[in-house]
Amino acid sequence: LFLATLTYDTLRFEYEDFPETKEPVWILGRKYSVFTEKEEILLDVTSRLWFTYRKNFPAIGGTGPTSDTGWGCMLRCGQMIFAQALVCRHLGRDWRWIKGKRQMDNYFNVLNAFIDKKDSYYSIHQIAQMGVGEGKSIGQWYGPNTVAQVLKKLATFDTWSSLAVHIAMDNTVVMEEIRRLCQSNVPCAGAAACPALEPDGLYNGCPEDVGLRERLSPWKPLVLLIPLRLGLTEINEAYIETLKHCFMMPQSLGVIGGKPNSAHYFIGYVGEELIYLDPHTTQPAVEPGDSGCLPDESFHCQHPPCRMSIAELDPSIAVGFFCNTEADFNDWCQQIKKLSLVRGALPMFELVERQPSHFSNPDVLNLTPDSSDADRLERFFDSEDEDFEILSL
Repeated sequence: LFLATLTYDTLRFEYEDFPETKEPVWILGRKYSVFTEKEEILLDVTSRLWFTYRKNFPAIGGTGPTSDTGWGCMLRCGQMIFAQALVCRHLGRDWRWIKGKRQMDNYFNVLNAFIDKKDSYYSIHQIAQMGVGEGKSIGQWYGPNTVAQVLKKLATFDTWSSLAVHIAMDNTVVMEEIRRLCQSNVPCAGAAACPALEPDGLYNGCPEDVGLRERLSPWKPLVLLIPLRLGLTEINEAYIETLKHCFMMPQSLGVIGGKPNSAHYFIGYVGEELIYLDPHTTQPAVEPGDSGCLPDESFHCQHPPCRMSIAELDPSIAVGFFCNTEADFNDWCQQIKKLSLVRGALPMFELVERQPSHFSNPDVLNLTPDSSDADRLERFFDSEDEDFEILSL
């Protein structure tokens, strides 16, 4: 509780905990120096939307839980990685939250999409109830793949953001599938979604000539989530270099991962340590103030970020990327191809132009024909125990 009320002055003092190292600090595609850019690092971290356990929110489903303490950590991590996509979509990667400064309307539109009530697009209520269709009862722990699948379904209702969400299964990203998804000619959300023009010339997160641009180059902004298992019970060291590179890409949304009671949202790394936001703090649910304005300080982590050794990462993760334009996606593909040439870095997933046949590609998990998709995904990605087997490596 003490940390939630730290002032900015005590932060300067506290922040000395950050290692004094020549190694660069990478935060979601941005490179910083600890020696010259401490304030900037902290501001970047604080600006991410931080979702934690909450208590005393309206009962989920009308009669269900009023708190997610103890079970909602991966759902909160899913909210954080998706909120980062919405921030990039509507505010841009350079946007910063400054305590006490009046924020633009689009910021509150993004935040409102995650508030703990049943009619927010990505609320804990929506995620928990949509998860029932994925075989998860309300109050049950999710793995990274389940939360990704649920968020993909919820995003279809978010016409304001008009996102294309792709979840790459079987460790394979198929470029053709993504292009087809992003080029399905659905126009950007119209004026009704966001009637006021932002003072900085942004309209609904798009430049004013969006209607014209949609006709010339229809591309829905892409959220790409890749559920992975990087080892059996602990992360295989051969993947560590590749994982670090994911945080260096400008398209990075970070990584969600962990096991029950220890899910985290990883936003960067320094040296051999991952930097993450931790959802395991219970805060009271937030109600809009008398003015209708949402008190937002508890949605920003205002103390130095947590760190842990990369070697301690649970092998079950989902990596996220955001490509606002087709050029962003093409650039991402080029970076992934280059990464496959880095010595000592084992690719975490394969990038292919077209869907390979499972039988001609021995590297892809062979699927037994009688196992249903749901069982297979559950066993492979969300396993809380270790009795699954990897059929071919």
